[in-house]
This record gives sequence, structure tokens and C-alpha cells, in this order.
Amino acid sequence: MPSVKQLQVDFGREEGHAARSVDLGGAMFARVASLQVKPNASSDFARVFEKKIVPALRQQRGFAGELLFVDPGGPEMVAISLWKSRADAEAHDRGSYPELLSALAALIERPPAVKTLQLAYSTLHPPGAAEFPSQSPNTTPPGSPGA
Repeated sequence: MPSVKQLQVDFGREEGHAARSVDLGGAMFARVASLQVKPNASSDFARVFEKKIVPALRQQRGFAGELLFVDPGGPEMVAISLWKSRADAEAHDRGSYPELLSALAALIERPPAVKTLQLAYSTLHPPGAAEFPSQSPNTTPPGSPGA
């Protein structure tokens, strides 16, 4: 059984893809990318995503998993990559991300809108993988202009 700092990743496993353990070691981070696939490019996008993007991500330090959500019949997609640390997510952004994005360039309408977020709560991960970060002291107090 996985320890608190380990997660056995095997849900949604496809034939030929073995389950793998991910050493979480603290709060996880997600890179959330919103994108639109070009008309009639869904099949090509799926092929490139499965054959090039996911294998490349699995080679990245700190990569913990990938989720791809689609609007059935529509162009919108949201890709969420999970990382063991913010540093790992940012290293991917500076490193292999531009090359992976270029592999999709002909299949998407424009570069994705990407945001890095800390995992605050998850029913899919053991305790310790998520934590509510402390709020910045630079927030607008309630009742102030702009609140």
C-alpha cells in the first residue's frame, strides 16, 4: 500500500501502460492550460498528445500526471499537468514546454492560456499532497474599495 508520500497511479490505466508510483514529498502544483483545437483536428491532436506530449512529460523531473478534459463535440480543452513542486513546473515551462507547444501549433487556434496553481485539496491524493497555502498579506480588506 502506498505511504502518505507515495501515490499509486493506476486509475484509467491503458493496456501496455504500467502503474507507477509518484513520490509526492509535499504540496503539488498544477499547470492548467486552456486551449482550443482547430476544426477537424481532434484526431490529430489526440494522436500527438498521446504519442509525443505525454511521453515527453513522463521524462520531466517532478512530473506526477496529466489530465485532459474536452468539451465533447466542441473545440475547448483543458490540460492539467501535475508537478511535485512549483520549481519542477516552472522548469518544465522554461525547458521542454516550448518544444511541446510547437508540436501542437498547427492543431490549436492560439497558444494556450496557462496558469500554475497549488493543489489545495484532493480526494484523489493521500494526505500531504495538498495543502491550503497561506494567503498573501497584500489583499484588499473587506469593505474597502475594490473588495
